[in-house]
Amino acid sequence: MPRPSEPTRERIVQAASALFYNEGIRRVSVDEVAAKAGLTKRTLYYHFKSKDDLVAAYLAARDQPNLALFRKWFAEAEGGLAAKVEAIFKNLARSARHPKWKGCGFLRTSAELANMPGHPAIRIGAAHKKKFEDWLRTAFADEGIADPLRLARQILLLLDGSFAVVLLHRDASYMETAGEAARTLIETALAKPARKRG
Repeated sequence: MPRPSEPTRERIVQAASALFYNEGIRRVSVDEVAAKAGLTKRTLYYHFKSKDDLVAAYLAARDQPNLALFRKWFAEAEGGLAAKVEAIFKNLARSARHPKWKGCGFLRTSAELANMPGHPAIRIGAAHKKKFEDWLRTAFADEGIADPLRLARQILLLLDGSFAVVLLHRDASYMETAGEAARTLIETALAKPARKRG
């Protein structure tokens, strides 16, 4: 069945993404999103039954591109596992130096919706972070690290902590420092012999 409405839906999500990321979800009205998309509010509500649905679509649209970018930085980095993970932090630090950088859209949205734990956008944000954690866990397990889940969680905490601190201080070097800590954790884990199963 043809889907002629898909380009309109994508246009709405793109408009919402630009506004929500730059201004925050609470500060942006549905009217503003419709105006930026060049549509009527009625058309927007034809595609999204509520602003909550639109916020969820905004985060869902960020999920795979963000994960793909992390994997790209990891794959293109020279060196072993520790250097490849550190490269993610280095590339994020470079991004954070751009004047339009506003941090992690998933974390910022979760902060705005902290009193609404069942919100669909919270579930999407949590799933996104879990996918990143699972990807790292698999990479660490493939290298024979004894407790890959624990290490993946440590790296995720460094990453999300650095997002928060860089936003506070507007100093991307915190992201680089977190990357150095991640590298040390991974090198230490690699130096320990993996526990034998059985």
